[in-house]
Amino acid sequence: MSRNTRKAAKSAVPAKSVKERAFHALLFELIGVALFAPALAWVLGQSLGKMGAMTVMISTVAMLWNMLFNAGFDRLRGRFGFALNLKVRALHAVAFETGLITVVVPLAAWWLSISLWQAFLLDIGLLLLFLPYTLLFNIAYDKARERLVVSPEPNVRANR
Repeated sequence: MSRNTRKAAKSAVPAKSVKERAFHALLFELIGVALFAPALAWVLGQSLGKMGAMTVMISTVAMLWNMLFNAGFDRLRGRFGFALNLKVRALHAVAFETGLITVVVPLAAWWLSISLWQAFLLDIGLLLLFLPYTLLFNIAYDKARERLVVSPEPNVRANR
């Protein structure tokens, strides 16, 4: 297989249904809330109930953003045919989190009765937690998806 053929095969993007996109977003948010809400409540000295409610609100916004952002990302990937290497995954994670900041900061400021600046700093802290989580989650999801959804290439030697 030539280098160009391998690159094209590697960058082929199987279509994701709306149902799968919803599953991906929901799984991402559920794991994220379970991982970070208790620590956030402890660090901020807030009740787990209040922080749990805030993380659910933010997660709802994030799920909708996740589905929209990833649909656009997949369209770009399908159009330009780039592979999901570490650089692309890192850019994906940074772009996703940057877009999310624009909605999360005012929401957190309102919910916690803090200034926009304090909410921004809080969000930067969350960003530093979620960037590696976003990267690792999507790598794991894509590998699992490849094993479960994408049909494996036929064994060429077995067909000889």
